[in-house]
Amino acid sequence: MEKRCTDSQVKGVSTGTTILAATFDGGVVIGSDSRASIGGEYVSSKTINKVIQVHDRIFCCMAGSLADAQAVTKTAKFHLSFHSVQMETPPLVISAASVLKELCYKNKDELQAGFITAGWDRKKGPQVYVVSLGGMLISQPVTIGGSGSTYIYGYVDAKYKPNMSREECLQFATNALALAMGRDNVSGGVAHLVVITETGVEHVVVPGDKLPKFHDE
Repeated sequence: MEKRCTDSQVKGVSTGTTILAATFDGGVVIGSDSRASIGGEYVSSKTINKVIQVHDRIFCCMAGSLADAQAVTKTAKFHLSFHSVQMETPPLVISAASVLKELCYKNKDELQAGFITAGWDRKKGPQVYVVSLGGMLISQPVTIGGSGSTYIYGYVDAKYKPNMSREECLQFATNALALAMGRDNVSGGVAHLVVITETGVEHVVVPGDKLPKFHDE
């Protein structure tokens, strides 16, 4: 029987999103929008949480194929849990990023997913790492990703400042997500944000109607 592959099936791995992470004085903010789409044409979910906790103070955001990203993060959570039991100490943020890097690199021919990893540990404090498609690992103080990121590079370059306060960084992240969601048709929904510091983790959800507006919509 002839196997036919429709156009929507081919483009199904191409999903839209906006993800970001930024360090501030004493912590890090990581966040994303909540819209999942198929091929950039059909919105399959408006409420998906793309900020995944892989350990107590380590989170990652995913972009690309949702199925691939969920499989990788599930495997990474298992590795990090096993690592913390072996070492009898919480894993470092770089360890989590390295696990994601290895999984992406070893399966680069099959996976279409990239990640931002952010967290806090006692060795280096707040950190942000990018694991790009194919398994490249980069450390940056602030980073953005996904289809919506193309609309906010100028804003991020102009507005991000090292050693911002918690409130300043949270507002910076909220504004950046709002700008991307307002312009990118495959980014939208609510803004999921997580603030990670030495004292703990705080989840912040900003509904779509509460996001700041920068232009007439």
